[in-house]
Amino acid sequence: MTAFQPIGNQEAANDSGHRFDTDRQWAASLSLGFIAREEGERNVTRLTRRHHQGPLRVQRPFYPEGPEGCCHVYLLHPPGGLVSGDVLCIEAEVGEGAHALLTTPAAAKLYKADSHGVAWGQHTKLTVAKDAILEYLPQETLAFDGSRGEQSTTIELQTGARTLGWEILALGRPASRLPFVSGHLEQQFRLTMDGQPLWLERQPLDPNHPRFAGKWGQGGATVQATLWAVGLEDEVEAIEAVREALPENHRWAITRRRGAVLLRYLGNERNEAWALCQQAWEILRPRLTGLEAHIPRIWLT
Repeated sequence: MTAFQPIGNQEAANDSGHRFDTDRQWAASLSLGFIAREEGERNVTRLTRRHHQGPLRVQRPFYPEGPEGCCHVYLLHPPGGLVSGDVLCIEAEVGEGAHALLTTPAAAKLYKADSHGVAWGQHTKLTVAKDAILEYLPQETLAFDGSRGEQSTTIELQTGARTLGWEILALGRPASRLPFVSGHLEQQFRLTMDGQPLWLERQPLDPNHPRFAGKWGQGGATVQATLWAVGLEDEVEAIEAVREALPENHRWAITRRRGAVLLRYLGNERNEAWALCQQAWEILRPRLTGLEAHIPRIWLT
């Protein structure tokens, strides 16, 4: 099955029907649904909906924390990255009383735009019902020089829902001496409770804009990360626990607003950002879920 939908001028299409002009688009989508079921004397989270189009899918769910534990699911995008014209749409719904953890098998790559400057898109919508828990822990995203596209993440919570997650972005490939000096990324994040905003953010990343190098903006940093947690019983105690455990430096900070605890990192070390987020997750998860952190096996491969 091909996810490409031919549009516009057919003179730009080759014999296979694929376009190579500014109107082309290759779309892929994934829709997941989790529910809590009573099976005997156990309450088990099951993946009951799994629809996909194009190169987006999941493997079977895993239960490394036991049959009554969290349902771990790996989001797979076999191409491994986004090129001009790609559009990925991911949706997941966690039903009342269910507990799901979503992660990815490797870093996502945002490749340089083609000669037409065609953008890519990645859009994620996560819905969490009353008394449900969602952990959204994708591995980092690597934006190559010249990449152009838009990322959006929307998390919709109902009263009593809990969520813990992060997003980590690294710009350029400094190890290969290929910095992010051209291109344009736009990131949007929307976190709501019963339709009311808890945290809304829009961030353009353009290396030619004064904000990118200015100390009042990006400050020339090449790596950024945000971790969020909603549903903690004692936010102040949780924040203090993170501050005591994580190394002190000027590259990260943690605060709270409108029921959301937010940890932010801005620096130049991808491994440092990941380590800080993972350590904070290990501290916050027991406080949010009552369960010790259980590292997904895919992170260790």
